Amino acid sequence: MRDAYHEELDSIGEGLVEMARLVGSAIGRATTSLLDADLKIAESVIAADEKVDDLQRELEARAINLLARQQPVATDLRIVVTSLRMSADLERSGDLARHVAKLARLRFPQTAVPGDLHATILEMGQLAQRLMAKAAEVIVSKDVDDALQLESDDDRMDELHRTLFQHLLDDRWQHGIETAVDVTLVGRYYERFADHAVSVAKRVVYLVTGEHADELTPAPTVISEVTEGK
Repeated sequence: MRDAYHEELDSIGEGLVEMARLVGSAIGRATTSLLDADLKIAESVIAADEKVDDLQRELEARAINLLARQQPVATDLRIVVTSLRMSADLERSGDLARHVAKLARLRFPQTAVPGDLHATILEMGQLAQRLMAKAAEVIVSKDVDDALQLESDDDRMDELHRTLFQHLLDDRWQHGIETAVDVTLVGRYYERFADHAVSVAKRVVYLVTGEHADELTPAPTVISEVTEGK
């Protein structure tokens, strides 16, 4: 009985990792659809979000079932409750990737992003994907230092977000109001996606230590690159 119980706990963790990998891939593909005005990729991202939603519902049902049947306490209770919160972060991340893809679809066959901002948006998309890949890694490894480091890694996303607004507020902006709105939305989607990746990592810290991440100090590391789409 106890072995089956811990297998169910493990399966919840595996579901979280799968969700993180799916939404990481989704934001990478959504970025491609946005910058390349690729309708086929945009539609695939939009359709694939249903799988993320299904996983979230399945994970939630498993967690509630465990709470009802096993009445876990201490560390096990922390695992179940924290996993529910992480699944919510990951589901919202999938929604944000879908929003990027929907904007790409809305503006097709044009691109929603002016050429002079392509490099910035590309970096934001790649960084979002790397942050989520790292979040997936810390779910598996339970490495507190790596988890804490994500918040520092997210500083670059905040810088890029500010760069977009500098372009929007520049007197030389010539792309019109509609494009300004598109760029504002896209920047917000990436910034929030990154925030959810950081939130997942912080929840791992709490899961492992029982302490909130803000009370701990990360050891310096370098964020690893991942290949887009993996």
